[in-house]
Amino acid sequence: MATGPRRPRFYASVLATGFLLGGFLQALMVRILPDSPAKTFFTSSFQGKLGPVSIDLLVLDFTIGPIGVNVSILSVLGVVVAYAVAKSLF
Repeated sequence: MATGPRRPRFYASVLATGFLLGGFLQALMVRILPDSPAKTFFTSSFQGKLGPVSIDLLVLDFTIGPIGVNVSILSVLGVVVAYAVAKSLF
């Protein structure tokens, strides 16, 4: 068992891997499941957006965005599975 706090990179990589796994599962379920309440439940997602954000520094002017995040039940499940696998490996 680990005896100290984990590094932030560990948690960031687990989150990124989990969200990628969850996105893959969601895309797979959209194609495989027939039209039903289960498909609607598992493939529905909540989208948050931020942007565009303009930054003007007199010499340099740039715009970032819009940046969006889609969170679904399968993406949260992907994060849980990725964390369980990473915890068992490390």
